[in-house]
Amino acid sequence: MSHPHPELGAPPELPTGGLRVIPLGGLGEVGRNMTVFEYDGRLLIVDCGVLFPDEHQPGVDLILPDFAPIRGRLDAIEALVLTHGHEDHIGATPYLLRERGDIPLVGSELTLALLNGKLREHRLKQPVSHTVKEGDRISFGPFDLEFIAVNHSIPDALAVAIRTGAGLVLHTGDFKMDQLPLDGRITDLRAFARLGEEGVDLFLTDSTNAEVPGFTTAERKITPVLDQVFREADQRIIVACFASHVHRVQQILDTAVAHDRRVAFVGRSMVRNMGVARDLGYLTIPSGVMVEAKELADLPVDRQVLISTGSQGEPMSALARIANRSHHFVNLEAGDTVVLASSLIPGNENAVYRVINGLSRWGARVVHKGNALVHVSGHASAGELLYCYNIVRPRNVLPVHGEVRHMLANGALAKQTGVENVVYAEDGVVVDLVDGVASVAGKVPVGYVFVDGPSIGDVTESELKDRRILGEEGFISVIVVVDSVAGKVSAGPEIHARGHAWDDTMFEAIKQPIVDAVNGLLSEGVDDTYQLQQSVRRTIGRWVSSTHKRRPMIIPVVVEA
Repeated sequence: MSHPHPELGAPPELPTGGLRVIPLGGLGEVGRNMTVFEYDGRLLIVDCGVLFPDEHQPGVDLILPDFAPIRGRLDAIEALVLTHGHEDHIGATPYLLRERGDIPLVGSELTLALLNGKLREHRLKQPVSHTVKEGDRISFGPFDLEFIAVNHSIPDALAVAIRTGAGLVLHTGDFKMDQLPLDGRITDLRAFARLGEEGVDLFLTDSTNAEVPGFTTAERKITPVLDQVFREADQRIIVACFASHVHRVQQILDTAVAHDRRVAFVGRSMVRNMGVARDLGYLTIPSGVMVEAKELADLPVDRQVLISTGSQGEPMSALARIANRSHHFVNLEAGDTVVLASSLIPGNENAVYRVINGLSRWGARVVHKGNALVHVSGHASAGELLYCYNIVRPRNVLPVHGEVRHMLANGALAKQTGVENVVYAEDGVVVDLVDGVASVAGKVPVGYVFVDGPSIGDVTESELKDRRILGEEGFISVIVVVDSVAGKVSAGPEIHARGHAWDDTMFEAIKQPIVDAVNGLLSEGVDDTYQLQQSVRRTIGRWVSSTHKRRPMIIPVVVEA
């Protein structure tokens, strides 16, 4: 959640020649990445992603960055730069384009192709797009952009160097330094060093794995583990992974071929994304290995492989429906093997373990990161970050992309390498780069914007609190009829409860105190319905709290006869 920082006021006017950085998401959380850069009255946006809700946000589909600080300045946006194609970096783009549909989009070939599929789903016209690759340099207004190859858990990821009159900014996006990547595309440390020689005034670095010592394990280490899983499985294999993890899907396809198995994709986003990756040449599908999901059941069980969505325990995903035995054509059997080839995104732990337990209950063997090396992170660990700081030698560092503990750990690494000025910010905290020095300038009000079905931003924290109370504590309705002429209760109270093992007869003891409280107010001449309802709420609320140790939602209704 966005933090208010009451000690900070609104930022002053940006000094002439200064660069302003306004994080609208992704600082203090894993997801919802969006950063706005302002120079000479013009704006550049880097990434526009979503955050997926946790169990404390019931009914919410997605969480968007708060566009409010730039809503009155949409015409000043020069471009939206997308560093890579993960949902937490591109997923909110359709919602921004609803507010201004002609914002130029900038990204790699795969990133823009994945985004275009989303725009079609939202029935939005694709704006002008600029496909870039590593080494390209392009300008938008006062922003001169250079793109650098970085290695991540999705192909075609890019870092971006932003040159303005205020200096040189290097934004890594999400990255790691796998020295033997499956596609041979490594993080371009030579470009990082060249930019360091030029002089990086502000370095925005991925913090997600800053607490993890050493170097992130190479993707190639997973291949022999998958081979062993396939070799030991004598029935169907179901592999769940992110629908954008092209490299992992490639490993599964290659392993399936080696073991003479056939493969089917399950889940709408998996089918769509892998189709895009195949068409663009990022995914190589060996001849004869793919079949339609419904046709897979016609093969012997020891030749079946399903690649599914749902590695984060999403309740409506293909894997969750398989675990609940509610999938319309995949029926899990005892002896099947399920591989969760993904890491746990913070906040999803309970949902993932719920799915693992559901799968295990039906007799499946579940292989996951906790018991086998079936996934490695896409983010740089502490050793890689130290390496980058020593190469780039930035004047100022702003840790991004992570929870508070991750950003603090990242900043500590920067200081160890001699960086003197590390600036910590969270969503809404404004950082200005003026005369080569970065500092916190103030804050802008930002919060979570909830998508709930067709509703965008209408659900408030107060309403979510009501949903949580309903889900955890239940509710009680109380109906009282009053005779305003006689000045007393004429019928009721009628009390009904839902959400706990309450019998309506349990409320006999509180009925008379409710009558006494309402009659007391009526005798004093209080006949305002709202005040009478509040009296009913307080009376039964205190009784339920003291007698049953519960705080349910109470809905009092007072009707005049």
